[in-house]
Amino acid sequence: MMKTKKDSTAGWEMSSAGRAKKRKDLWRKIFLSLFAVALVAALVAGFWPKPIKVETAPVSREALTVSVLEEGKTRIRHRYVISPPVSGFLNRVQLRAGAKIEKGKTVLATLEAEASRLLDPRTRSETEARVKAVEAVRMQREAEVERAKAALDLAGNDFRRAEKLTKVNAVARQQWDAARTTVEMRGQELSSARFGLRAAEFEVEQARAALQQVFTSGIDGAPALQLIAPIDGFVLNVYEESARLVAAGTPIMEIGDPRDLEADIELLSSDAVAVSPGAEVSIEHWGGGTAIRGRVTLVEPGGFMKISALGVEEQRVKVRVAFVDPLPLDKLGDRYRVEARIVTWHGEDVLQIPTGALFRRGNAWMTFVVEEGRAHLRRVEIAHNNGIAAEVRSGLTQTDSVIVYPPDSVAEDSVVRADSGEGRK
Repeated sequence: MMKTKKDSTAGWEMSSAGRAKKRKDLWRKIFLSLFAVALVAALVAGFWPKPIKVETAPVSREALTVSVLEEGKTRIRHRYVISPPVSGFLNRVQLRAGAKIEKGKTVLATLEAEASRLLDPRTRSETEARVKAVEAVRMQREAEVERAKAALDLAGNDFRRAEKLTKVNAVARQQWDAARTTVEMRGQELSSARFGLRAAEFEVEQARAALQQVFTSGIDGAPALQLIAPIDGFVLNVYEESARLVAAGTPIMEIGDPRDLEADIELLSSDAVAVSPGAEVSIEHWGGGTAIRGRVTLVEPGGFMKISALGVEEQRVKVRVAFVDPLPLDKLGDRYRVEARIVTWHGEDVLQIPTGALFRRGNAWMTFVVEEGRAHLRRVEIAHNNGIAAEVRSGLTQTDSVIVYPPDSVAEDSVVRADSGEGRK
């Protein structure tokens, strides 16, 4: 039985419809497969650990300086308290605090001695003995000046030799620094000895004037005892202004030379133990535009208690600093507030990292080291620390890179991405 044309056409149409349905089903399967793959990839990407953006810094070798910063004030090193050598009537003092005085010319005060007491043989003997005593002190001060000069000459010779050897790299830089510091300290000692000699000469002059007053007390028209300025400088304080009877040794005024300034810094006793004479000092925030260099001359052996602004009891120690740079005397005076940065330790070639890379785990210092894109916890031994960088004694090498201020999300073996644009040393 033969198929008709109509049946053949219907069969062909059914076959075409079947193929179209198969293609549609195939595309649907492909679409669903791709969607499933994309969904799985999205889930994997969502749960896959992402790199943590961190700041890194290299472990470096360079100079490191540790210092302590504390407030203090300036003070005139040698202050002269003017007092009469004998009792008498003090005429009214005309000078006031801040008045300029000239050595050997300015009359600080005048005293009319009591004649009845000056005629006393005992008073005469005491005055003569005082003259001899102050002359002996003056001779001692002269010997101290000569000794200080000799010490300065010797230190200068040592420094010049060290300077020549340093130019040919025959001595270490530390020896040159030590020689320079010795010269500066010997110069300060000579200056101090000279001021002491001036004070002794003033005492001799006053004692001789008192002795002369004793022998002329019975003569009519005898001049009043004049207290003459022993130095060039200024009046710092006036204790007695009014005219009245005063006893021998009564403080009348205080004078000083502003060129003889030093800084008086009050350190915590825990900080003072690391400071030694000769340490470098930078005087900052004194009102000028630049810092003034100085040197520690003395760390007082005794401390004292001071109540802080928060009401905390603190043990403080006074550290005296001599100025190395020339002083702006037109701006800086006695008892001015300053801030001193005192060097307690210095190293030239020190392995160090930023302090921001360090944190505590128990009693140990820890840091994160970046290796092949992952963070690894490393225990380190830290020595000197100036608040910005810390000396590393063990645990790191110069080729390492550490994470600065690691976020809480960073842990051992965390995947990290270093942000070199914000890295800090």
